[in-house]
Amino acid sequence: MIGVFTSERHAGVLGTLRREGAPEPELRLGTPYLRAVEAAGGLPVVIAPEDPETAIALLDRLDGLCLAGGPDLDPLSYGDPERHELLGETNRRTDVVELALARAADERRMPLLGICRGSQAICVARGGTLRQHVDDHRQSAPATDAVHEVRVTVGSRLANLTGHGRLAVNSFHHQAAGVLGAGLRAVAHAPDGTIEAIEDPAHPFLLGIQWHAEAMVDRREQLSLFAGLVDAAARPTLALVA
Repeated sequence: MIGVFTSERHAGVLGTLRREGAPEPELRLGTPYLRAVEAAGGLPVVIAPEDPETAIALLDRLDGLCLAGGPDLDPLSYGDPERHELLGETNRRTDVVELALARAADERRMPLLGICRGSQAICVARGGTLRQHVDDHRQSAPATDAVHEVRVTVGSRLANLTGHGRLAVNSFHHQAAGVLGAGLRAVAHAPDGTIEAIEDPAHPFLLGIQWHAEAMVDRREQLSLFAGLVDAAARPTLALVA
């Protein structure tokens, strides 16, 4: 059972969400995430807890976790008081919940896959920072189309999963990992040097990618990322002893 966390919160348009004042928010998650987990043999469960305690309690029912893409993380989440002029809307409450979820899953050595914002959240959860804006990394072509290649580090988990030294990927981000969090290493780079994937070789399965593999699972190497998550989730792991 793979939990898929969505950080997307938008102003609700349904009549049932209307209250006095601002409407209640509604959640959004692209169905390709769910189809990708299913195609890899997992059972996807959408989660969007509203507080850290609930988020952590949910992990008792899950075997693996996928952090989906979404809006920008607030720079305050990684201790940066400066805000780039092109920073998008942020939601500190959602950031706190997602980072608590990522840290708790990490501490349990639960298999963890982060996509786009999800990869950035993994970096921040480990004490890293982000580049608040990267030019020319957001395509207008459909998500099924690759627009550039990434160079994959030989011997990395990512290379072993995909069987490739280079991957053709899509690109829908404008932020990326800056200073890497503790224990993380960069295992894929774009032609301009932007970090495109991170992992922890000492963790049973902890991988973050900047591209949206869920939109490209008709390609074996992209489906292999979800298959790696599901396979790791199916294997029992020993929790870390403090």
